[in-house]
Amino acid sequence: MSTTKTHRVALLFNANKIFDREVITGIAEYLSSTRSSWDLFLEEDFRLRLPGIEKWQGDGIIADFDDPAVAAALAESKIPVVAVGGSYANPADYPRGVPYVATDNFKLIKLAYDHLIEAGLRHFALFSLPEAEGNRWGQEREKAFTALMQRERFNVEIFRGLATSAQSWDEAVEQQIRWLHSLPKPVGIIAVTDARARQLMQACMLAGIAVPEQVALIGIDNDPLARMLTRIPLSSVIQGAQEMGRTAAHLLDQMLHGVRLNNTCILVPPAGINVLASSKHEATRHPYVMRACHFIRQYACQGIKTDQVADYVGISRSSLEAYFRRELGYSVHDQILRFRLEAATAILSNGDCNLVDVALKCGFTSSQYMHLVFKRELGCTPRAYQQRAAEDRHAAPATYEGIV
Repeated sequence: MSTTKTHRVALLFNANKIFDREVITGIAEYLSSTRSSWDLFLEEDFRLRLPGIEKWQGDGIIADFDDPAVAAALAESKIPVVAVGGSYANPADYPRGVPYVATDNFKLIKLAYDHLIEAGLRHFALFSLPEAEGNRWGQEREKAFTALMQRERFNVEIFRGLATSAQSWDEAVEQQIRWLHSLPKPVGIIAVTDARARQLMQACMLAGIAVPEQVALIGIDNDPLARMLTRIPLSSVIQGAQEMGRTAAHLLDQMLHGVRLNNTCILVPPAGINVLASSKHEATRHPYVMRACHFIRQYACQGIKTDQVADYVGISRSSLEAYFRRELGYSVHDQILRFRLEAATAILSNGDCNLVDVALKCGFTSSQYMHLVFKRELGCTPRAYQQRAAEDRHAAPATYEGIV
């Protein structure tokens, strides 16, 4: 009776990064769906094991080639290696001699841009990262943004800002605020990561710039932590990282069974967009409505009432209600409920949770009231919405495009 050989495979990824964790999840999903038997070697910080990795007595490696140190360390590897990283505008920039699974940087930027265009915006900018070897993927997203703006005949507006460090926090925020003030409004801004988008969101709050009325903001990564740390829920492009992990594992599995795949390059498109409040730009003519919406967006989940919104705007409740009816066609209370509902659906979409806790966290007076609002507005109960979201998360994976 034959037995399946167990292969020793190292995963060189930074488990502290959301993108890397999603790739690892895809690798695990591939293994659970096949008869392949792998012993996985994974460190929280793989750099501790990087020196001498080319001499490791394993069977295969899947590695993050966005890190130049990893690409250099594996250049002389004698065992099969599959590289994962960002796509390049110039085909000559891809690593040679190894199969490469790439997130499609152009399609990431294009999907964000299409969303902002559909929101009615006509001015665009990119918040990037300082140029560095470790940020090559960021510069590739700049190239994608530049090519897209030139093709669509828009001005190319890119701001890199400062690298993240404790010493430069204050200066970085001041630079971001100056840049934000210099942009024509309203403007749609794409940030190369959710972390950069969160920084810019904070700068907008400090500068009193309304999001998304004046600045509609969208990040890349769909990082749950970034969403939790922003006062206004952050829209984000969802990378096809799990599909990349599944694809990389499949390629390595083939190589472990003798298939030669040198220089195979596969581009994986984004999986979609998680559209939340930060990019839901709606053109409103009256500044009172803009100011009220800005306040509601930040504090709807803290149990605010219409009177508090009117006090913030500085006009009577009846006057504010009249402006809302004329501009938006519904009441101030309806707008507050919209944002509470949006916050609740975002939490329920992320997994199992206590409905009483969700109701309190989102500003509903009780779980029963939240139940009534869900039934009235969405035609289903909160629990049914949660179950449907879970089914959607386990739907069929995205397709990919191959280039050899």
